[in-house]
Amino acid sequence: MVKKKRLRLIAEMARKIRAYRELKSRPRESQKYALDYETMKRPFTGKMLPVLAWQDVRRESRLFSLLAGMRLFGVGRLFTRKSWLEDHSEPSYWQITKVKVDYTSENMDHGKAWGILTYKGKKESEVKEMDKVMYHDWRLIPKHMEQQFKDFEPLPEPPVRYVAYPPLLRAMLLAQQKKAGGSRAAEEPVLPLKRDVLLNKDYFQTQEQERQRKEGTAV
Repeated sequence: MVKKKRLRLIAEMARKIRAYRELKSRPRESQKYALDYETMKRPFTGKMLPVLAWQDVRRESRLFSLLAGMRLFGVGRLFTRKSWLEDHSEPSYWQITKVKVDYTSENMDHGKAWGILTYKGKKESEVKEMDKVMYHDWRLIPKHMEQQFKDFEPLPEPPVRYVAYPPLLRAMLLAQQKKAGGSRAAEEPVLPLKRDVLLNKDYFQTQEQERQRKEGTAV
C-alpha cells in the first residue's frame, strides 16, 4: 500500500511568502531604467550611457514619454523609430493594441506595450510585446501620414538564384543520389542563394529551447 504523502501546510505557506517577497523586492522598470540627464547615468546600476547616445537622449523621446500625454495611452496609433527612418526606405512602424502602464512611476512614463509590427513594409499577423521601449528614438506618426505608411506595397521577392556546388561536394552529392536512386539519372545539385531561416531573437530562443529539451535539465 502506497503511503499517503502528508501535506505540509506551514512549509507551503512559507514557500509562497518567500516567492511573494522576492517578487515584491524586484526593481520596477521605472527604477531600472531611470536616467540622470545631467550625468547620463542610471542611478540603479550606476552605469553611464554610451557617448554616441547622448544626442538622441537629449533630443528624442522614449515610447512611454509619448504615450503618457495621449488619449487612451496611444492605443490604435502608429509609432516608428528614428533608426528605422534613417536605415530603411520602406516604412517600419508599430500599431499599438494594448498598453500596461506602471502607475508607480513618477510621470507614468514606464510600462509595457503590445502591438502589430510592420517591418520594411511587411506586416506581421500576430500581436506581440514591443521591445526597446526605453530607447530614446521613438516618434509618433502624425494622423495625416498614417494612411501613407499603411498604403505602402512592398516590392515582389526577386527570383532565387542558384550556383553549382564545389567539385568535391558535388561529386559526393551525386554519389549519394545515385546510391539512393539506383539506375535513375541523378539530378544536378545546385545551391540556392537564399537564406531560409531568419536569424532573429525568436529563432535563437527556439534553438536554445530545443537544445535544452534534448539535453535535459542539469542536476
